[in-house]
Amino acid sequence: MPRSPLDSNPDLALSFTLYFPAGRIPVTEKSVPVNQCSKPSGWLGRFTLRRMNLSHSRLTDWGLTHVSIEKHFTILDVGCGGGRTVSKLAALATRGKVYGLDYSEDSVAVSKKMNAPWINLGRVEVCRGSVSRLPFPDGSFDLVTAVETHFWWPELHNDMREVFRVTKPGGTLLLIAEIYKGANSAASRLAERYASRVGIQLLTAKEHRELCEIAGYSEVEVAEQPSRAWICAVAHRPLAAS
Repeated sequence: MPRSPLDSNPDLALSFTLYFPAGRIPVTEKSVPVNQCSKPSGWLGRFTLRRMNLSHSRLTDWGLTHVSIEKHFTILDVGCGGGRTVSKLAALATRGKVYGLDYSEDSVAVSKKMNAPWINLGRVEVCRGSVSRLPFPDGSFDLVTAVETHFWWPELHNDMREVFRVTKPGGTLLLIAEIYKGANSAASRLAERYASRVGIQLLTAKEHRELCEIAGYSEVEVAEQPSRAWICAVAHRPLAAS
């Protein structure tokens, strides 16, 4: 039996199912559709988060091979979702601290549960907040990660500048995604087709580079696995002028 184009990306499939008219969920008197991938909520959102923890794991591992993580690093994971990436980062920065941030209340709850041992050791904190207004001082983090989230950000260029603000001079940004514009996969092509309806902002590899540079980052490197539609962008905040 032929496979659906979304079989390779079950999270995106779930998002489409929930968003399009046949799958709308009436959450208010106006029946506003819920996108469970951009902002998980309720029992279905919690199920989605646990599914993401599994399905994004190999992608995340691949992305993390493109950066060096020192034991003492202070790290922020923006859009931490179910918290699996936070846990991976805490295991690598053994003398540092990892912060997870998400604007979904359910994401924060699931992530806290996932990382309870690290939280009890004082190695992880998870908080609710928006990428558009990060609750951290300037230059707080050696590394900022964003896994399968930047294409949902509401004001992408402004939000990137906010991420740049909290990155330390000499620090690194890592964007990771499993769909992008121009990738040779059925899921990416379908996502491009319906992007305006689900509110996803897909970028080409070149546009990922430009996005980072416009925000103020330098030495931007973009890696791709086109057959899987995987992409990651690594960018560095320049050291402050002496």
